[in-house]
Amino acid sequence: MKFTFSKRLEHFETGIFAALDEKKQKLERSGRKIWNLSIGTPDFEPPEHVRKALVEAAAKPENYRYAISDLPELTEAVIAYYRRRFGVNLEPEEVLAVHGSQEGIGHLGMALCNPGDVVLLPDPGYPIFEAGSFLGGAQVAYYPLLRENSFLPDFAAIPEETARKAKYIIVSYPSNPVCAVGTPEMYRELIRFAETYNIIVIHDNAYSDILYDGEEGTSFLCFPGAKDVGAEFFSLSKSFNITGARISFLVGNREIVGALRHLRSQIDFGVFLPVQYAAIAALNGPRDEVEAQRRTYEERRNTLCGGLRSIGWDVPDSRGTMFVWAPVPKGFSSSQEFCMELVERTGVLCTPGYAFGPLGEGYVRFALVLSVQELQEVVCSIEKSGILLK
Repeated sequence: MKFTFSKRLEHFETGIFAALDEKKQKLERSGRKIWNLSIGTPDFEPPEHVRKALVEAAAKPENYRYAISDLPELTEAVIAYYRRRFGVNLEPEEVLAVHGSQEGIGHLGMALCNPGDVVLLPDPGYPIFEAGSFLGGAQVAYYPLLRENSFLPDFAAIPEETARKAKYIIVSYPSNPVCAVGTPEMYRELIRFAETYNIIVIHDNAYSDILYDGEEGTSFLCFPGAKDVGAEFFSLSKSFNITGARISFLVGNREIVGALRHLRSQIDFGVFLPVQYAAIAALNGPRDEVEAQRRTYEERRNTLCGGLRSIGWDVPDSRGTMFVWAPVPKGFSSSQEFCMELVERTGVLCTPGYAFGPLGEGYVRFALVLSVQELQEVVCSIEKSGILLK
C-alpha cells in the first residue's frame, strides 16, 4: 500500500538536534567522553515546593479529568506574579495557559494569519518562530540581528512596503540564540513601529530570570502602549526547571489572547490539572532558588567565556539566557564543519549557528548546562586539541 502525506511536511527537514544526538551516541558507543552543550535543558532540580504541589495534586483522582480551561487560581497567580515581578496589571481575559511557549508559538500563525499574510521574524531566531508562521500560511520576512547593532532590531531598516504588509512581528529578549538583552529604547521603538504600521507584537519572554552583570529582567508589557499592540509568552520552564511539564502563558492584549484561546478550544482540552497546581506553587512561592541558579549560570558563563578567551578564542560574554553565542574560529568554512570537527577532536558538542537562520552562519551556540568543573574540562579539552590553531 502506498501512502501520501501532507506536502507541508516537506517544509520541515530533520532537525539539527537529531543529527547532533546521532553523532553523540556514535561517539559514546566508541567509548568517548562527550560534554553535551548543544541543547538547553536545565540540569537544576525543580524547587521542592513545586514538586510537592504536583505530587499532591497527582494523588487526587479528580485531577485526571479534562481541564477544559485554566483554573481560576492559576489565572490569579499569573496576575499577581506579573504585578509583583514586573509592575504590570492584567485582567483574567488577558491570560492563557499553553503547553509551553513552543506549542503556543507553533499555533500562533494559525490563530492570527490568513494565507499570504506577512510576518516579521528575527534572523537569527528560534526555529519555532518560522514553523508557526508557516503553519498559518504566512510569508516570512526576516529582520537581521547583527553584532554591530548589539543583536538588536533596526526597525528603521525594515522596508516600508514589508512593514505595511506585516500581520505580526516576533521579538525575543533575552534572546536565544544570540544572548542579547533588550533595552528600554528598543521596546519603545518597537511599540511606535507597531502603532505606525498596525502590526501585532509577540514578545517571547522565556529568559527574564537569567540575566547577568546586574541586568534586571523585564516584560515587554511594562512599557506604555504595549498592551494596545501586543502580547508576550511567559514561560516557567527555565526559571523553575520544569521544561517537561510544558507550562507557559500568553499574556497581554485580550483580543490576541482570545484569538489563540479560540483556536485552542478546538484542538485541546487544557493543561493537565496537576501541572496547573505546580505552576500555581511556582508563581506564588519564593524566588530565592531562582536567583541562586541565576548566579550559578553567571558563574558558568564566566568560566566558559573567560576560559575560552584565555586560550585564544575571542568569545564575548553572554548578557542573558542560558546560552553562549560564539563566533566560529578562523580556518573553518561553516559552523557545521566546525561543530563536527570540534566534537570529533574534543568531545565537546555544540549547535551550529545556521540552525537558527542564515545570519546564524559563522557562529555556534553553547548551552550552560554543565557544572563549573565540567566547563573547565571543556576549555582544557579544546585547548589540548589544537583546534584553535587551524
